[in-house]
Amino acid sequence: MGAVICDVSFQPRCKYEGTLRPRLLHLQSSWPDARTVRGFQRRLVTEDLAVAMKFNHAGKVATAHAITDLLAAHEVDTREDLHTWLDRQDNRAALRTVKGVGPKSIDYIGNLVGRSHVAVDVHLRAFAVDAGATDLPYDQLRAAYEEAAVILGHDRGALEHAVWRHRSKAA
Repeated sequence: MGAVICDVSFQPRCKYEGTLRPRLLHLQSSWPDARTVRGFQRRLVTEDLAVAMKFNHAGKVATAHAITDLLAAHEVDTREDLHTWLDRQDNRAALRTVKGVGPKSIDYIGNLVGRSHVAVDVHLRAFAVDAGATDLPYDQLRAAYEEAAVILGHDRGALEHAVWRHRSKAA
């Protein structure tokens, strides 16, 4: 769960494969007790997350702490807990109260725990612009991708990931 929380907290405007992914893998191996929210929360009390992640960005560290505290307060401890917890709109709204967490982050964290969402980021937005879909709000663009997945017979999250990988290599 520590890696999930850090992934969603640190990934905005970050080169994922070259910068973030190695740090997440390092965190998983060096903080094995962070497999649960409680374990991650205990570790955050005694160690500096910016140092552990080798990522000095106070805002992203604060987001990780706030998500951790919110999930712990709602007794969400495991990936399975979070997967189920995200079923409720009021829980998703609670996540939105954390500074740095928007609709894309909520869809993204859902994907990280095995849900199938379209998390519209700069790569998916650029792909849509290339296809002629410009200036669509987040919800409408996500709905367009979801509808395309249905029409094409693909899983929503798999389509999102394929577009992301295609566009991230072009960037």
